[in-house]
Amino acid sequence: MNPTPERLDPGLYIVATPIGNLGDLSPRAASILARADAIAVEDSRVTAKLLNHIGTKRRMIPYHDHSADHVRTDLVARLATESIALVSDAGTPLISDPGYKLVRAARAAGHAIVTIPGPCAAIAALTLAGLPTDRFLFAGFLPVKEKAKADTILELGAVRATLVLYESGPRLHATLTALHTHLGDRDAAVTREISKAYEEAVTGTLSVLIDRYAEGGPRGEIVIVVAPPGEAPPPEPDAVDALLRDALTRLPMAKAAAEVAKATGLDKRDLYARALAMRDE
Repeated sequence: MNPTPERLDPGLYIVATPIGNLGDLSPRAASILARADAIAVEDSRVTAKLLNHIGTKRRMIPYHDHSADHVRTDLVARLATESIALVSDAGTPLISDPGYKLVRAARAAGHAIVTIPGPCAAIAALTLAGLPTDRFLFAGFLPVKEKAKADTILELGAVRATLVLYESGPRLHATLTALHTHLGDRDAAVTREISKAYEEAVTGTLSVLIDRYAEGGPRGEIVIVVAPPGEAPPPEPDAVDALLRDALTRLPMAKAAAEVAKATGLDKRDLYARALAMRDE
């Protein structure tokens, strides 16, 4: 017979669960779920399948965005003497999933908080997309209403980072079209069913993806990844000269070169040399 598993210390355990393949559940996550006094879940039916996979049963407490405040208050009170695991239906809790209010309340009450990292659709999609990953912004789901969606995209468009968005199949084509309208024809990727049997990553420009999904979006969980804005083209030499002439009417040569360098991104020393040449001309 297996020995009785060691009881967890009281506290909140944030447990990442598979987004597709159940084999992605880490041994540590499985151990936490098997030993927790209770599990706060989005959907008990979904979590029950996961618990059945690892051969355990645990008391489950529904907790989601629509839970009443007293549910969170009760969970926080339990943390003084109980270990409670927090899971979402799939992936890492709090990433476009409920949980941050519970974490804040638990921390304010002085309870221990432990994270058990694991699958996250946004990160997995980045690895599949083949787009820059040195800087990225996760924006979750865009607003449904057209004006709010356009405003949000325009705000995101100025960020010099790869954008990561969640979307549903029925709204995919409209969202790709809105992204193209407000961001231009950037490189992008549509990923779905990550870690499942039909995992797919379709890459191309936004216009290519719009054509690909013109007949409707695919089923499954979808992540859109959009490349950052391209580098601005260097200003035309005549335009630079015009800026220098204007600056030289107001400033000493070194300060004029510095002002134009700040405005154009060009090298200050090169601009100073150009200013000298213009003076000699």
